[in-house]
Amino acid sequence: MSPDPAPSPPSASGGRAVRGRDPRRRRAILDAADTVIQRDGPDTPMAVIAAEAGISKPILYRHFGDKSGLYRALAERHVDPLMERVREELREHTGLRPRVRATVGTYLRMISDNLNLYRFLMHRATAEDPRTRGDVGMMVRRFGDELAETLTAERHVADPVRAQIVAHAVVGMVRAVGEWWLDHPEIAYEDVIADLTEAVVGAVTGDEPSHPS
Repeated sequence: MSPDPAPSPPSASGGRAVRGRDPRRRRAILDAADTVIQRDGPDTPMAVIAAEAGISKPILYRHFGDKSGLYRALAERHVDPLMERVREELREHTGLRPRVRATVGTYLRMISDNLNLYRFLMHRATAEDPRTRGDVGMMVRRFGDELAETLTAERHVADPVRAQIVAHAVVGMVRAVGEWWLDHPEIAYEDVIADLTEAVVGAVTGDEPSHPS
């Protein structure tokens, strides 16, 4: 493990640059946090994260301001890319059902492959820190707004107000089913995707979901 960097040189204005804000060092600490959370679970103490990065807990907080700052940095690092990956699936496929299936499958696979990190962010960090909860909620709501615009633009839902209701309901449903499935790993991945796809398509079209063949 590498030691914390030496004090920063004086700034151009004649004062001292803020110590502990080096972007490369911050990335290394976030890498260490990812590693130890995935390895040890979502209840990993801050001191263990700091030790993994080769620094003390006070120095860890110096880089991020406080524990809340670390939470928000990790949320920005992982939640936005997750939403962007889902957006990519929506853009890459044609036809409502194939797009829903690909999007749902990608989301479920990503959260299950990163289970401890997901639970750290979505359970621990959002429970302990209102600002992280607000940031994550805003990312999810933004995606719901974008989905509503897509439903309207592609004429899946004609009324913009109904599109907003349906889109945010669908996002909430997929998150809720994902949370449930993480606690029931005995349920096959493909079965969850198939049934959840039909539920989402039914919510968008207003049709009774049919059991997939």
